[in-house]
Amino acid sequence: MLAGALALIVGLLVAEIVVGLAASSLALLADAGHMLTDAAALALALVAASFARRPPGGSWTFGFRRVEILAALANGITLALVGIWIVFEAVRRLVSPPDVDGGLVLALAGAGILVNLAAAALLAGPSRNSLNIRGAFLHVTTDLAAFVGTAVAGALILVTGWNRFDPLASLAVAGLIFWSSAILLRESSRILLEISPGEMPPDEVAEAMLAVPDVVEVHDLHVWTVGSGFPALSAHVLVRPEGDCHEARRELAAMLAERFGLQHTTLQVEHARAAAPARH
Repeated sequence: MLAGALALIVGLLVAEIVVGLAASSLALLADAGHMLTDAAALALALVAASFARRPPGGSWTFGFRRVEILAALANGITLALVGIWIVFEAVRRLVSPPDVDGGLVLALAGAGILVNLAAAALLAGPSRNSLNIRGAFLHVTTDLAAFVGTAVAGALILVTGWNRFDPLASLAVAGLIFWSSAILLRESSRILLEISPGEMPPDEVAEAMLAVPDVVEVHDLHVWTVGSGFPALSAHVLVRPEGDCHEARRELAAMLAERFGLQHTTLQVEHARAAAPARH
């Protein structure tokens, strides 16, 4: 999956650099820079995915799941840096545009669309369950949209002879790159900072826990994501003095798994010393 997508992207990268230099196309060279980060992103995702499959051991009590998140963060940063470089070069070429071979640009852009469609198809399914693979998928789909823009620019240059369509297309590429970067940086940062997943607001989780029979208090509640598809929760729970702590623990675990998809929960359940008002 990742290896196949990487092979496709590396082959296209080499062709894009050669044709971009021959055609004097910033749109192609700019996207070649993006393709280089794509290749690096896919290689990093491949390494991270292999690490993430390793079982927990020694000091790595959660295993190596966070390696994938670090890879996604690195991909987001590299995308932002490439976008800045593209904007700088595009502005320079808007001021002084070189001659661009629109035919070569159009031909390679067509090939790029086909290659990125194939790579995106390989990554689409797995990207739903892994932020690491989603980062690689965003690289590829951004390139797909960029090649569409580059093809339009090449066609317009052929028709009108106006070479500034090329840097204008590269600015559109930069906009897509910044958008992809923002998504990766936001999602990976939320996990690394251990912010609760958006679909699991702590207040809502606490209210659902308080609705379980005999539960009278929930505090020290923490909800976070260890890695892609691995949310976790810990909390201190008090039940009525006459309640059954073990039964409350089982009911809480079942409710959290069914309603919020929380399979990894650590609950300290004790009897309340006296009747306590429900709070969290």
